[in-house]
Amino acid sequence: MAHTLFLTGRLAQAGLIQVLEGLAPLPFTWEVREIGLQVAALMTADMIRRRVTLPVSADRIIVPGRCRGDVDALSAHFGIPVERGPEELKDLPRFFQRAAKPMDLSEYEVAIFAEIVDAPRLSVDAIVARARALVADGANVIDLGCLPETAFAHLEDSVLALKAQGWAVSVDSLDTQELLRAGRAGADYLLSLTLDTLWVADEVAATPVLIPREPADEDSLFAAIDAMHKKGRAFLADSILDPIPFGLTKAIVRYHRLRERYPDVAIMMGVGNVTELTEADTSGINAVLFGIAAELHVSAVLTTQVSQHARRAVREADVARRMMHAAVRHRTLPKGMTDELMTVHAKHPFTDSPQDIAATAALVKDPNFRVQISPLGLHVYNRDGMRLAQGAFDLWPQLNLESDAAHAFYMGVELAHAETAWRLGKRYVQDQALDWGCATPKLATDLDNWCAPGTTMKKPAA
Repeated sequence: MAHTLFLTGRLAQAGLIQVLEGLAPLPFTWEVREIGLQVAALMTADMIRRRVTLPVSADRIIVPGRCRGDVDALSAHFGIPVERGPEELKDLPRFFQRAAKPMDLSEYEVAIFAEIVDAPRLSVDAIVARARALVADGANVIDLGCLPETAFAHLEDSVLALKAQGWAVSVDSLDTQELLRAGRAGADYLLSLTLDTLWVADEVAATPVLIPREPADEDSLFAAIDAMHKKGRAFLADSILDPIPFGLTKAIVRYHRLRERYPDVAIMMGVGNVTELTEADTSGINAVLFGIAAELHVSAVLTTQVSQHARRAVREADVARRMMHAAVRHRTLPKGMTDELMTVHAKHPFTDSPQDIAATAALVKDPNFRVQISPLGLHVYNRDGMRLAQGAFDLWPQLNLESDAAHAFYMGVELAHAETAWRLGKRYVQDQALDWGCATPKLATDLDNWCAPGTTMKKPAA
């Protein structure tokens, strides 16, 4: 049986042993080695090289998740694999489960059409800049939204500029002349044609998106689909997703009927009527809508980022389509694949119980403050004892930092983060930014390099 060596620090040693014992039986034997430092998160590759002597009687070494330095070089040095574990030791059970059954989220079925709703009012350069950001977030097609009774003199130039970047382009207009102009300029898709305007498709090569004359007029959509089938032309069909409470449920039923009647037709679903017009976090709305889209085998979704609360809609859509595609493909619940759509709450916010924290605090012999959270609130401790409260202001009088401005500022920031995490039910780790999923850009962390000085340790610019 393979043998695994876990490296850790003094404060985490007992907790790590307890977690590993709770995982029995494991498909490997193990041992825990404390390498002469207090905080496991401060472990580095150079420290490991100095303090762990050769040879190592193990088949692999697992180091703390925040260990900095070149672990590949460590693998070469010890002659066995060295890998980072999870950042929190209480995540080891999920770490081993993920390692055994990784979920591939690289595949998806749904193409994202990201609409620039005010394209006529933007310059060509501004349109390209907006499109570049949308593509970076996961958009497959850039949709230029035309505006009623608003001239779009630079429509052709905009299409050509986007195509020059290698991006697929669609144009959305109620004006058939604008659709013709767009098609002749090289647009890939035209939104949207009804049974009465199908003639536009005969004039240009662009793939049309078909819609009913009115959302409830399914017969007109079916007639348009049958007509395009006779022409042998590719198209997408959209039953129109109405907002809440003006027919969302009926609209979903229409999409279901469309799929039952035409099992092989490419379907588009516009989700902006729900994400934009519902004042709720769009990450959850997108998860549900893309779950429906995955069950219906929808080919494309049109989304927008107009309202400020929907400003991450494209990024959320990209995550949701991958997760739901994997769930449908593997016939499993959309759980345990990614936490990027859990922007407000965490599935496992409290990694340590008050008892665990108290046991760790009893081992601390220095004056530096440690901050952790549990269901009871915010725990702050050092060699002088434990403080527990439910808010940063409640803890401030107990810290005695009135004469240490830099330390006071640092603790104010950390306690504000901790209080936010505790009230929302998010994961909190001292000196780490709160994780807001795909709602905020991820800051790249290169664990192969050394950590930069802390904010309060940096010298002011001259």
